[in-house]
Amino acid sequence: MSSPHWLALLATPRDLGSEPAAGTGPAVASTRAAQMAQAAQAAEQEAALRALGWWALQFTPRVARLEEAVVLEVGASLRLFGGAQRLHRRLWREARALGLSGMAWAPTSLGALALARAGQHEGLARPLDELLDALPLACLSAAQAHHAMLLRLGCRRLGQLRALPRRALGRRFGDGLLLALDRAYGHSAEAHVWLQLPERFEARLELPFRIEHAPALLHYAESLLRQLCGWLAARQAGVKRLTLSWQHDAMRGRDVALDGALQLGTAEPTREPRHLSRLLGEHLARLELAAPVGELSLRADEIMLKPEQAASLLPSAPDEATEALPQLLERLSVRLGPAQVRAGQLLEDHRMELMQRWQPWPGPARPAAARPPLYPQPAWLLEPPLRLDAPRSQPRYLGQPLQLLSRPQRVEGGWWAGQAGGPGLVQRDYVLAQSAQAGLLWIFQQRLSGEESAWFLHGVFA
Repeated sequence: MSSPHWLALLATPRDLGSEPAAGTGPAVASTRAAQMAQAAQAAEQEAALRALGWWALQFTPRVARLEEAVVLEVGASLRLFGGAQRLHRRLWREARALGLSGMAWAPTSLGALALARAGQHEGLARPLDELLDALPLACLSAAQAHHAMLLRLGCRRLGQLRALPRRALGRRFGDGLLLALDRAYGHSAEAHVWLQLPERFEARLELPFRIEHAPALLHYAESLLRQLCGWLAARQAGVKRLTLSWQHDAMRGRDVALDGALQLGTAEPTREPRHLSRLLGEHLARLELAAPVGELSLRADEIMLKPEQAASLLPSAPDEATEALPQLLERLSVRLGPAQVRAGQLLEDHRMELMQRWQPWPGPARPAAARPPLYPQPAWLLEPPLRLDAPRSQPRYLGQPLQLLSRPQRVEGGWWAGQAGGPGLVQRDYVLAQSAQAGLLWIFQQRLSGEESAWFLHGVFA
């Protein structure tokens, strides 16, 4: 049986700002602003802890909330994730995007939390009693509640508190303090309520003040995005479609709808907070709010399985400033418009003009891969093909005769129907030709009518 290995994760709320109410005096406005800021920070911390808790479920089902922290017991999972040190590094590296500000590990969850509050990390290399005895009383909530009285007794650290007569300590401060000490030091069993992952993701956030400009919503929506990414990580999934919705202030926008919404789609399933934040920012930058907004909500509409990628045998040091090509194309498509970002798609057609199609990116799912052609493909295609002079059936280009380098390659297609804007029925003999001025060319001979035929230049090889 594996020994207990508890981790405590702390989250520090971001500064969400505050805005004093209009028509109030300086003192009232200052007090109200402080209250609003405090409430906003509490909501932000709760959101960060929820995101961390859901995210931690990918490592172990033994995840719980403990005061202002998330605790998880990973003793049985260490070998699966490459050992304690590798798991600790991964937790610190990945969870910072979800609001992680401190982390510690110890044989007990309360012990790990006390160490994390003190800014320490390692609780397994030395005896736990020795580590906890040196911590100030504020690191244990049950002792902090009696801080003033304990100071008068000469207690400033947990070790001094434990040195007091146990029976007298219980009569003076209650059994709760003794139980907390026993649990922190591992002398009594701890009890936790394990987190349960919801089947669907939908979260809301009340804003600290009304927002009138859509780009300013991003700062608050990022809190919801972090919760979403934590939930997705626990499900080993990525999101394909999500909806950000908001509630309008009915008192300041009487002639508008009560709510609004913005739908986002991604080309590939993702659970990267940074990418989703960038993509949402591009959408919000092009949006105008009909009325001030007081509440946000986020819903995952479509998710897909996205398992963890296997680690590479070669070391890599990715640059955080770089961005994957699909993610960059998504943002450009939003910023420039879908018609301005196009991708080529191979088609099952032998006619040169219809072998590929350019469509808005990302477009529909990619069809089955077309078979590669048996003949060379020029880098540049002329539309329409350029008719060449061919005295005595000798094709010429730029006034010079062409040297034919290959045998004719017959291409036939389009007999079933002529596509709109396409070449329709095609019967051509393609030949690779050499030009003294233009290099390698892709030309074809086509019968026009009766016995008459003509030569055309269709492509140029780079």
